[in-house]
Amino acid sequence: MTQPLIVLRPEPGLSETLAAAEALGLTAMGAPLSAMEPVAWQVPDASQYDAIIAGSANAFRCGGTDLARLTGLPVFAVGERTAQAARAAGFTVAGTGEGGLQSVIDAFTTPVRLLRLGGEKRIALQVPGGCTMAERVVYRAQPVDLDPAVPAVLRGGAVVLLHSADAAERFAGECDRLAIDRAPVSIAGLGPRIVTASGNGWRTALAADQPSDTRLLALAARLCQD
Repeated sequence: MTQPLIVLRPEPGLSETLAAAEALGLTAMGAPLSAMEPVAWQVPDASQYDAIIAGSANAFRCGGTDLARLTGLPVFAVGERTAQAARAAGFTVAGTGEGGLQSVIDAFTTPVRLLRLGGEKRIALQVPGGCTMAERVVYRAQPVDLDPAVPAVLRGGAVVLLHSADAAERFAGECDRLAIDRAPVSIAGLGPRIVTASGNGWRTALAADQPSDTRLLALAARLCQD
């Protein structure tokens, strides 16, 4: 019997993932554990930087009108969704990564002054020698309680799609709060760090072989059939 898929990511990515899951024939349910909101921030002098790096489309969706003062800087984006959001905000995208934001930075072979636009919670990055990086927080994830309809689905067996370590930790905490047994639940994570953050006790907990929604949904489809 095919198990249902529960997608915990917030909008605007949630709708895209649900549509892609349904196109694969999966029974998918959206249950975001957070909602993105802008954070007041001070825009730096663009002349002090050579490029912007961004690990989420939310940096451009939540950055506000002040982003217009930085559109002269090229953007290096973690993936195509982030690149699309940058273009929609008026930026030119100079590069798009595929293996996480660290791989984007590692690709720089000459000294460069980077401005990182990100969320309140973000992974630490190692900057190559000769390069510098300043950071600005432009959005935060506001926690949301688990949808009341989800526990019954989980107790009957389900696959949970996780796009971030923060969502993984929140989901594990909600399961503990609501006394939901982890044994019938399978985890499909966008990367190994996300799976680790979800903890132990799940029926299965696997990471996609590549950090893309396509590969993550392929993994989820397999788990839903197990």
